[in-house]
Amino acid sequence: MGLSSFLKNLFGSAKETANEIVEHAETIVEETKTKAEPYIEKAEAFVEETVTKVKETATPIIVKAEAFVEETVTKAKETATPHVEKAEAFVEDAVAKAKETATPYIEKAESIIEDAKAKGSKAIKNLKEKEKTSDPKDPETPIKKEEDPE
Repeated sequence: MGLSSFLKNLFGSAKETANEIVEHAETIVEETKTKAEPYIEKAEAFVEETVTKVKETATPIIVKAEAFVEETVTKAKETATPHVEKAEAFVEDAVAKAKETATPYIEKAESIIEDAKAKGSKAIKNLKEKEKTSDPKDPETPIKKEEDPE
């Protein structure tokens, strides 16, 4: 039984040693937390101050940037307006000239179409009259075909 006592003492003392180490580590962690607390508070204060300073520094720059953008937009509008008006006038003149130039051609085309309609109507009328007055005995005149009653 000497061996079992030896092992019990060996492992028992190892367990005690492990417990002591754990307790010692917990104590160190608690001490570290306590000692680090002022540094954490200082870091938080530093971050807050830095954020405040950044806000204070950035605000006038942002205001200046907004004013610059507004001025730039205003100047762009002022500069572009005369050019836009000139372009509109140019387009209106071009459209008017195009209409003026095209009008005689359009009128001539309409006249030709009206003449063609009149001549076509006259030719159709003449053909209908010839059909009614054609002589079936004369070989030079077309023969009127009678329609099937079916």
